[in-house]
Amino acid sequence: MTTIRRFCCNDLLRFSSVNLDHLTETFNMSFYMTYLARWPDYFHVAEGPGNKIMGYIMGKVEGQGESWHGHVTAVTVAPEYRRQQLAKKLMNLLEEISDNVDKAFFVDLFVRASNAPAIKMYDKLGYVVYRRVLRYYSGEEDGLDMRKALSRDVEKKSIIPLKRPVTPDELEYD
Repeated sequence: MTTIRRFCCNDLLRFSSVNLDHLTETFNMSFYMTYLARWPDYFHVAEGPGNKIMGYIMGKVEGQGESWHGHVTAVTVAPEYRRQQLAKKLMNLLEEISDNVDKAFFVDLFVRASNAPAIKMYDKLGYVVYRRVLRYYSGEEDGLDMRKALSRDVEKKSIIPLKRPVTPDELEYD
């Protein structure tokens, strides 16, 4: 049986096996701690029998005005637990918090343009490619900024795709 619960400090010592996948972005410990302290509602873990960490999602809420949105910083599931819809459940939880608690207009995420399985999954979850970010990953690989409109964005303005790619220095950061 899988339990989805809030990520806690002790999980930082137990989740490294989930990060071994080459498509998973791994951050330093202080980065994870910042998210845990600032956006605890957006940091969850899927835990299986024997308290084994199966996957996690880490995100935040940011922006201003109609750019107020939930952001998926990382979502990953260990290879041995894939194809069980864990990522979908974690994504749905982050979307629900963004929509119902923080009243965001949309949720966004960045994905490597070469990560076809993830892009396909996000597409099935209702995300659209909003824009291509040239050389987003390590100055080498393009990233796709994918978005899903939430209930507050009645007219779905947040997901109207840009007509041209952007560079990382054109991105808005809080």
